[in-house]
Amino acid sequence: MRTIAIIAGGNSSEYPVSVRSAQGVATALKGKYETYIINIKGTDWYWEGPKGRLFSIDKNDFTLVLDDQRVRFDAAFISIHGNPGENGLLQGYFDMIGIPYTSCDAFVSALTFNKQACKLYLNEYGIPMTGGLLIRKGQQYDAASIVGQTGLPCFVKPNASGSSFGVTKVKEVEEFSGALEKAFTEGHEVLVESFMKGTEVACGVVKTKQKKIIMPVTEVVPKKEFFDYEAKYTEGLSDEITPARMPEEDTERIQELSSEIYDILGCNGIVRVDFIVTDDGPQFLEINTIPGMTPESIIPRQAAVFGISQTDLYSMVIEDLF
Repeated sequence: MRTIAIIAGGNSSEYPVSVRSAQGVATALKGKYETYIINIKGTDWYWEGPKGRLFSIDKNDFTLVLDDQRVRFDAAFISIHGNPGENGLLQGYFDMIGIPYTSCDAFVSALTFNKQACKLYLNEYGIPMTGGLLIRKGQQYDAASIVGQTGLPCFVKPNASGSSFGVTKVKEVEEFSGALEKAFTEGHEVLVESFMKGTEVACGVVKTKQKKIIMPVTEVVPKKEFFDYEAKYTEGLSDEITPARMPEEDTERIQELSSEIYDILGCNGIVRVDFIVTDDGPQFLEINTIPGMTPESIIPRQAAVFGISQTDLYSMVIEDLF
């Protein structure tokens, strides 16, 4: 039986979501692999034993140091949303010590985690999307000028963050500076994007050497102003309808674009691609290279509709490493 480290935690606001994702993965893989949930928080890397005792990871070779043995891992299943699991840092570390992992490589992870860089890259390939303006911390800006370019309402969001932390829908120029401050609490770059009137949708994609799965499309209907953190993880605050209620040609176009984006970027593992479907068709929003795996998350629900168990889905990406 292979021994798999499920990596959880991280150094961002998404820590609790990551821990729940890791628990979901561990539950699905129970009995098929020997799994250890490894928590990462800053320089503390550890496994919590059944009695609550913490055992440290030796970062020289990523072995788990127990009282009478060292556990060596065959692979890592990365479940960290945000830094350092989704931005390429952990991938670079695993590349250096030679441990395979279930996500995009260091470069692709870094590129996709930077929303503006990813959009600029995909724009060169003709992927439909709306433009965005980048503001760095400390940079002088003119709110009226920016809003003049994006129009109102507009979205102000951290350029490198997930789970909609720090995102504000700005309806008046006077709200702009407050929205910017909020976004800067999550990072040193902020992205300002035009509001797109339409339906938010998401499509999961996973490709291995043996098989590829383009998931059913999920329609996201938030009961709040937009699909923020609370709407994503509070039961009843959003409807996530799979398959999406839309014409078959729209569904097929979203699935085609999702698969194309996966290939253009050179993704690995399970990813989720988000769009806004406007009158002009699907517009690329962002890509999540380590999407949530909690019970409320979109990928597990899409897998159920597609007809693949979470056990088989996660095993598929693990076995592709060998």
